[in-house]
Amino acid sequence: MIPLSVGKIAEICGGEIFGIEPEAIIFENFFFDSRSAIKGGIFIALKGESIDGHEYVDQAILNGAELALVSSSVSAPSIKVVNVLESLGKIAKYVRIQLKNLKVIAITGSQGKTTTKDLLAHILGAVGETISPIGSYNNELGAPLTLLSCTPNTKFCVVEMGARKIGDIAKLSEIAKPNVGVVLKVGNAHVGEFGSRENIAIAKGELVVELSANDFAVLGTYDEYTPKMAGTTSAKVLTFGENGKADIRAADVEYREGYAHFDLVTPQGREAVGLRIVGMHQVANALAAAAAATALNIPIEVIASALSTAEMTSKWRMDINEINGLLIINDAYNANPESMLAALRTLALLSQDRGGRSWAFLGKMHELGDESERDHAEVADAAAALDIDHFVAIGNSDYRAIDSMEMVTHYYAQQSEAQELFSHFEVGDVILVKASRAEHLEIIATEIAKFWSAKIIESEEMQ
Repeated sequence: MIPLSVGKIAEICGGEIFGIEPEAIIFENFFFDSRSAIKGGIFIALKGESIDGHEYVDQAILNGAELALVSSSVSAPSIKVVNVLESLGKIAKYVRIQLKNLKVIAITGSQGKTTTKDLLAHILGAVGETISPIGSYNNELGAPLTLLSCTPNTKFCVVEMGARKIGDIAKLSEIAKPNVGVVLKVGNAHVGEFGSRENIAIAKGELVVELSANDFAVLGTYDEYTPKMAGTTSAKVLTFGENGKADIRAADVEYREGYAHFDLVTPQGREAVGLRIVGMHQVANALAAAAAATALNIPIEVIASALSTAEMTSKWRMDINEINGLLIINDAYNANPESMLAALRTLALLSQDRGGRSWAFLGKMHELGDESERDHAEVADAAAALDIDHFVAIGNSDYRAIDSMEMVTHYYAQQSEAQELFSHFEVGDVILVKASRAEHLEIIATEIAKFWSAKIIESEEMQ
């Protein structure tokens, strides 16, 4: 964070200072977990449904915080405001305005935000100091905290922007003032909250509406809504996709052991790329990152080289773990119909390459609204069409597949019940574990790994 006096911070957010001199200078960032205090930083006392951060202010100060940003009176050094989150946004907006040479890249979309963010941060990191969020840090808390991590030496800041309702991304854009806005795809994720894909498109499109004529709108070509956003922005437009009309595109795409290899084609020329993150759908994410980097005048040689060396850094996203011949794909962080289909295609591809059987352990997809039953059934039908060998539905009976001669379907109410299948795994098999985060299917991914490791040890001891 740039150095700010306590008095300036209070002025920005209209706060009242208690227990600390206004002239005191803060050099460190804000944080919200009292257990992981930033020494010299500012603790954000958030009030949630079950936890009130004000109860942990003293612990945060004891662990090294300089003061707290609060909405209720506390005995510790603090700045008291009306709304802590809104105040954090005001401070982040102020810092963003001060950093006039900083280039901010905002990414939104129904699928692929975090992977695209990781890829783009890897590209930009090869050029200059780059700040990006760890994991999926994309809301009214995460985006400001990411911006506040920037210093005068930071050249690029990559932020994710998620939305729960129309207007959310417009607010985040007002804070971040991005130079490049990336819209990946309008899908069915959160359709239960928005009511329709049309409303999702309006929400995602707020990012490019806010851009100026000097900015860039980077738009995917993977759905019918995103390309039309070009008509809603005054920014310069770059499109990306796997068709010949896209400004940034992939040519001669091949998949080797689940990894995509292609020629990256941009207005600068053509360069070979070999991705190190598994999945057919990663081509779209790589092209989005390449398009954003192109908008920032990064040379195509640097982009292609960085894409070919980037590895997944965010947790539980197509995390590949091979244990003595058994391949486990842990993609348990998030799920929607589009990402489910992409993961199933990757599962089918990898099992074909390895010659083993494919197992899909799938949990519920949340926030699908009235379309939930249909969307779950379509995922099961897609698995049957891909000839997945074993379809394991956990905690959701809506996964009803068409009759298939190839696919065996298993239904379990609880993860623990599905463990009876573990003894049927064989060397060469590929296992996909995927569901919405609230289902906590990373637990069964861990149990599968433990079971197989123990089985191998037992087998070796018997020899």
